[in-house]
Amino acid sequence: MNLADIRKEYTQAGLRRAELDPDPLTQFQKWFRQAEESGVLEPSCMTLATADKSGRPSARTVLLKNVDERGFAFFTNYESRKGRELAENPRAALALHWREPERQVCITGDVSKLSRAESEKYFHSRPRGSQLGAWVSRQGEVIARRDVLEKELAMLEKKYPDEVPLPPHWGGYMLAPDEIQFWQGRPDRLHDRFRYSRQSGCGWKIERLAP
Repeated sequence: MNLADIRKEYTQAGLRRAELDPDPLTQFQKWFRQAEESGVLEPSCMTLATADKSGRPSARTVLLKNVDERGFAFFTNYESRKGRELAENPRAALALHWREPERQVCITGDVSKLSRAESEKYFHSRPRGSQLGAWVSRQGEVIARRDVLEKELAMLEKKYPDEVPLPPHWGGYMLAPDEIQFWQGRPDRLHDRFRYSRQSGCGWKIERLAP
């Protein structure tokens, strides 16, 4: 398979320092809204990269579920590979790619669990099927056949005919960023790229980086 000739020219408007908000979380929210407006199919899809205590990395796609002054929130099974790695090494990286506006955002920081109350609130906002699915799937474990999942689901539907409780092994994480990069595609691969670095005490330092 030859991929060398696959190439896309970036043609959108550039990004100037004067256009950036002093707060990267505000800047992110602005770009997120613009991604939605430009027709990005699932702007909340992001790559989450974690590593175990030996430094061996892994990555997967998860959904961004909230952004506030604390950082970036997502939800998952605490007993999954990512959950185990975050327990051993509570730092992670996020990357969002928005094709239509030709933008990327890359984020790194420390990760901590959200409170059970916050996890409860989000869990009960999910469709019933997704709630039951969180109980059914022992994420990442080997199973013999799909009907193992289907039988477990049928059993749980009977067990919880009304409200589905939050599983003890499922909940949210918050990534508190210490660095956020904003990347805007430009012609000839001379992209615009800015890095926000959290400063000790308070505030952020903004620097332009070579693409």
